[in-house]
Amino acid sequence: MTAQTDSNSVVVDITTTLGDIKVLLYGDTPKHRDNFVKLVKEGFYDGVLFHRVINEFMVQTGDPESKNAAPGKMLGSGDPGYTLEGEFVYPKHFHKRGALAAARTGDEANPERRSSGSQFYIVTGKAYNEAQLDQMEKQMQMMRQQEIFNKLASERRDTIMALRRNRDQAGLQKLQEELIAITETKAAENPAKLTPEQRQAYSTVGGTPHLDGAYTVFGEVLEGMDVVDKIQKVQTGAADRPVEDVKIVKMSIEK
Repeated sequence: MTAQTDSNSVVVDITTTLGDIKVLLYGDTPKHRDNFVKLVKEGFYDGVLFHRVINEFMVQTGDPESKNAAPGKMLGSGDPGYTLEGEFVYPKHFHKRGALAAARTGDEANPERRSSGSQFYIVTGKAYNEAQLDQMEKQMQMMRQQEIFNKLASERRDTIMALRRNRDQAGLQKLQEELIAITETKAAENPAKLTPEQRQAYSTVGGTPHLDGAYTVFGEVLEGMDVVDKIQKVQTGAADRPVEDVKIVKMSIEK
């Protein structure tokens, strides 16, 4: 697949203890691009570990607390002291194999889906057949409907609470039917579907489709996926941390 380059994109060379990886930072996710470039120039990533590695899923790094971390130390909560506003250029950028994306805390603690200031992951994933992709589409549609319904219900919270206080079951039932009808109309106007590009990628090279639209994808691997594959295959212990450290030696911006 061709890389999505433009005049605002940046190429970064990553030297690891298992080999070299070259990544492209997309020009249309400028907050993430600029932040990554700033951290690279500061040497922030030099010496950090790939602290979370899951075969057929992804490899994660960027925790400053992982530098010289003792064996068995729990990692993954370190950052530069700030988060970034999400930049969801979806479905143009999605979780195909080789995608570079920002890690973040979960929706409960982070409903705005803000990105970690430094932690990122590279997708390895796996390939899916057409029936599996069809099933994913159905799940996407159900999730979309649930999101729409929850938003509508949240906007009418005062009305719902008043109906409950008055034990007005008929009123609650009527309102629920109205919200369901609105939900179905809104969901039909903008159906949750995989694009032809997503289907092509996920059925051939693979990826992690269930993360789409929820995490900021801001780049991709240009060269060195064999190195990423080596990293994803290493033996891991508690919390998916590699038993033998895999380290970023240095990063540099390609001129």
